[in-house]
Amino acid sequence: MTPHLPVKLSITHRFKASAERVFDAWLDPSKTRHWLFVTRPNTPLVRSEIDARVGGTFCFADLRDGEEVEHVGEYLEIDRPRRLVFTLCVPKYSQDKDRLTVDIVPLGTGCELTLTHEMGPEGEPWRERTTKGWTHLVAGLDAWLGEGTSPAAHD
Repeated sequence: MTPHLPVKLSITHRFKASAERVFDAWLDPSKTRHWLFVTRPNTPLVRSEIDARVGGTFCFADLRDGEEVEHVGEYLEIDRPRRLVFTLCVPKYSQDKDRLTVDIVPLGTGCELTLTHEMGPEGEPWRERTTKGWTHLVAGLDAWLGEGTSPAAHD
């Protein structure tokens, strides 16, 4: 059971892509490496490993100043294409485990995604920066999905 995490932020984004395409982009390593935790434009992650099952883990790593920075966690809930819940930790900076919930609601041919990030009290100074970061990453996913081709064309 994840302990109560008092710092909570949410962002919402509408996609032209279907709920299935948006959801799958969170769990397919060949897709996540192009947008999730990518800090530099057009520079895919150096590592994207996913065991997409409840209890499965992930490890994403980007290169910062020549050093790999890992983002690791465990999947707590997977309900395709509507909900994904997972823990998140960036060991280089902290051993704290945050909780993320991605809710996706189909809207016509597109969908609306709401991402909720819950952190412990030590996360309060990072609230604004984290909100901006997720807003940027989700917009990057939208841009990546919206290039007029199927996600498979990006593999």
